[in-house]
Amino acid sequence: MLAVYNLEQAEQWDFVVRSFKEYDVYWLSGYVKAFQIHGDGEPLLFHYESSVCRGINVVMKRDVADDPHFKDKIERDRYFDFATPYGYGGWIIEGEDTAGLYEAYSEWIRKNGVITEFVRFHPMLQNQEKCRDFYNVTQLGEVVHMDLNSPEDIWQNITSKNRNMIRKAIKNDVVIYNGRFPEIYEKFRVIYNSTMDKDDAEEYYYFEPEFYKSVLTDLPQNAQIFWAEKEGKVIAASIMLATNGRMNYHLSGSLREFSNIAPTNLLLYHAALWGNTNGYKTLYLGGGVGSGEDNLFKFKRAFYRGDLNRFHIGKKIYDVQKYDILCEKVMKKSNSENVKESGYFPEYRQ
Repeated sequence: MLAVYNLEQAEQWDFVVRSFKEYDVYWLSGYVKAFQIHGDGEPLLFHYESSVCRGINVVMKRDVADDPHFKDKIERDRYFDFATPYGYGGWIIEGEDTAGLYEAYSEWIRKNGVITEFVRFHPMLQNQEKCRDFYNVTQLGEVVHMDLNSPEDIWQNITSKNRNMIRKAIKNDVVIYNGRFPEIYEKFRVIYNSTMDKDDAEEYYYFEPEFYKSVLTDLPQNAQIFWAEKEGKVIAASIMLATNGRMNYHLSGSLREFSNIAPTNLLLYHAALWGNTNGYKTLYLGGGVGSGEDNLFKFKRAFYRGDLNRFHIGKKIYDVQKYDILCEKVMKKSNSENVKESGYFPEYRQ
């Protein structure tokens, strides 16, 4: 009734995912492979099937001993935790009777030494609704998407100020292209890293060439780059992910010296038009940093006048005793009660 797949079973993994009506790219094996390369853990797909309910959940299984807090402090292969891969995940469930699913999942968890699970539910799927009885679900900030019903709807949903920025980009001879080949991924990497430098981003948000090679080769039908050029120079670029009627704005960067001519505004508008032409229903843009209504959120909000969805997270402690042991080790090391007061989960990874 409960099957678990790893990346050595990628073909079966993706066959199962695509059998679900509401799946998105974040559940596909090719998506999580890049983040395994990035060092986020071992990707696993859980698949539950019974006569009354079926579900899938994608996780990154992490050995707590690899965390800097515990370097040379605890033994390997003893303490594990789960986290949603970068982006979104959680259980996609078809059917209403979830008791058997969570019983089978919990049994596997107990047998395999998993202490906690942290979930970022998909705002467009609202898949937290069938998980509230199992996880501690918390609502966070609003997120933005674009409806791709028609070119007219796309344009009408863009604010007047943002339309003027799009017109400005066109007037300044910015042109948009899209495709997938090694050279454009390398150009993207350089521009994206310069954007991370500008934003003083954490080290985690810098990805090695092998990461981008995986996106290129392991998501051949689902990932491509849209980029903006001026006089033959690439000045902005974004990785777009697409499957099952959904587009997702994944990673993005632009050159600061060209920000006044709004290349990313034009890029997103063209990506939305491309999505409409190719049968996609939505383009998910996301929210602000840390779910806040910051300048990034306001930029995205200018592309859609309609109602917004909210982002939810889920938390679960499976082994309270081991959880407390790890938290105690961290607090002893930091000599601070701030660990418990911060709200970070799991506390021992703060």
